[in-house]
Amino acid sequence: MTYAIIETGGTQLRVEPGRFYDVNRLAVDANGTLTLDRVLLVQNDGEVTIGQPFVEGATIEATVLSHLRGKKIIVYKMRPKKKTRKKQGHRQELTRIMIDAISLNGTKLTAAEKAEA
Repeated sequence: MTYAIIETGGTQLRVEPGRFYDVNRLAVDANGTLTLDRVLLVQNDGEVTIGQPFVEGATIEATVLSHLRGKKIIVYKMRPKKKTRKKQGHRQELTRIMIDAISLNGTKLTAAEKAEA
């Protein structure tokens, strides 16, 4: 099983090839491709490569599926006995990406290639 831990938008995600993830909005058009190079860890069939802070030569290739907005959250602040109330809503802007491949030093590590071999 191949996976990587990446850092994007101030959060860390565990990603696998062939799966999609929702991350904070990225400035890439829909159906566009992007390369993520902020890879913290790569695991390939028991071989673990840990970066300090990032793994040298590791990249993640992804395709942008769509841009969307997350669930609405309500922020409600109230001070008791003061008649002070403040209600505010927020929806996070998200980008849905599909992980195509994990590369380490130019070698693609994908689950699809392992199944064909």
